[in-house]
Amino acid sequence: MKKYLVLAVFAFVSVVAFSQNSLAMGRTQLNFGVGFSDWGVPVYFGFDHAVSRDVTLGGELSYRSYREDWDNYYYDHSIVGISGNANYHFNNLLRIPRNWDFYAGLNLGFYVWNSPDIYHGSHTSGLGLGAQIGGRYFISRTVALNLEFGGGNAFSDGKIGLTVKL
Repeated sequence: MKKYLVLAVFAFVSVVAFSQNSLAMGRTQLNFGVGFSDWGVPVYFGFDHAVSRDVTLGGELSYRSYREDWDNYYYDHSIVGISGNANYHFNNLLRIPRNWDFYAGLNLGFYVWNSPDIYHGSHTSGLGLGAQIGGRYFISRTVALNLEFGGGNAFSDGKIGLTVKL
């Protein structure tokens, strides 16, 4: 009985000791999907690069279009965004299994609003600073489902998509 107890403790310690960020240092992953927003349904494409065991730096390109009813007229708008992000991954700190990835971080982006010349609303291009919290579940060694929520910028509400490790 003692042998089984020692074996179980050894197995548990091994699993906990080797849990880590799902993206190894120096590796890159691609992200793509759709977002949630008050200004249309954005589509996005981005990447994350692991610069340390727990930190990734990345970039993202997004596009959306929508129609707005303002002052009894309909106006078609589009928004192109380019942003950079930094995320801290909690896998090591919280000893999360490798097939899960929980993270939080900040992003800084530039958003270009394209509206008709006759539009007199308040949409303008500019910088946006935001924060995000998210998670991934790897359904295989290289593919994950991704869900992220954020605030403070034009991509505020969140997004859902796929992640592919390179």
